[in-house]
Amino acid sequence: MDEHPTRPEYREIIARLRATYGDLQWWPAQTRFEVMVGAVLTQNTSWSNVERAIANLRAADALTPDRMAALPPAELAERIRPSGYFNVKADRLRHLLAFLERSGGVDALDTLETDALRAALLGVKGIGPETADDIVLYAFDRPVFVVDAYTRRLFERLGLPHARAPYDTLRRSVERAVGPDVPALNDFHALIVEHGKQRCRPRPRCEGCPLADPCRFADPGAA
Repeated sequence: MDEHPTRPEYREIIARLRATYGDLQWWPAQTRFEVMVGAVLTQNTSWSNVERAIANLRAADALTPDRMAALPPAELAERIRPSGYFNVKADRLRHLLAFLERSGGVDALDTLETDALRAALLGVKGIGPETADDIVLYAFDRPVFVVDAYTRRLFERLGLPHARAPYDTLRRSVERAVGPDVPALNDFHALIVEHGKQRCRPRPRCEGCPLADPCRFADPGAA
């Protein structure tokens, strides 16, 4: 194999992706609680399926903690059916609701330091590191980076450090490099997801890729 091209810096990756996809600034939600619900529902499914489930909850006026808690368990599961694994996710949402009640609600959580907030979320049944960081970043605007399958695939193809490292090792490496820049961390994850859906697929679509020149998987004639 030829010598690997120069590895791009994280800020360079952000700039290249932004030039192609624009400034995405995700998460599409009306309230912080809706972000939290969406973070649970998006586990193991596409965002389009989550949107359908959220629309069902909105139609039932169930996108506040009190109103969601008032739904019978079977109805909650049925409302979120489009997101897949709906019985499991309904159970996880009930654990999230119980956690919010114990914690004093979303506003009370916002008073916690970032590490304490993240640790509290990780203590909720069904919330792992990726879901917790989705919530911490997108609901509470804290400077954390979300690592997902798109991230690992892209970073490995670019030959970036820690691409196969444990979740927190990779997360912290990006946070150190980018700094406590919430908009940049927000946009970086959103851009990686968009790039992963459009081009950096399991079978990559290299033509027109803004990261083709430093990528070890790219078709040499595709940049």
